[in-house]
Amino acid sequence: QVQLVESGGGLVQAGDSLRLSCAASGRTFSGLNMGWFRQAPGKEREFVAAITWSSTYTKYADSVKGRFTISRDNAKSTVYLQMNSLKAEDTAVYFCGATTGWGLTAARAFGSWGQGTQVTVSS
Repeated sequence: QVQLVESGGGLVQAGDSLRLSCAASGRTFSGLNMGWFRQAPGKEREFVAAITWSSTYTKYADSVKGRFTISRDNAKSTVYLQMNSLKAEDTAVYFCGATTGWGLTAARAFGSWGQGTQVTVSS
């Protein structure tokens, strides 16, 4: 299995940008598909973005399309989420997930998760 640690969250104003990082250890990172999910209080964990191990495929939730960009650096065993034009509704705990499988828009497909990093956007 793989251990994941998210970082980069914080308190920002609407319209600002933030870059989240997820560092992986314990398993060969290049063989993992990675995803970002978020969870707001009282809501289910929802899909944000995903990327395959080779970066040949990326997927975004409609709510973040055009504003967020997922990328990865396999040499650093790290996946990133660049978040631009942040909105108050982006406020949530953001989680990084890893899987060797498919169905990357579903949280149940991911077997490993980080502890999450809080993103708070004030309007």
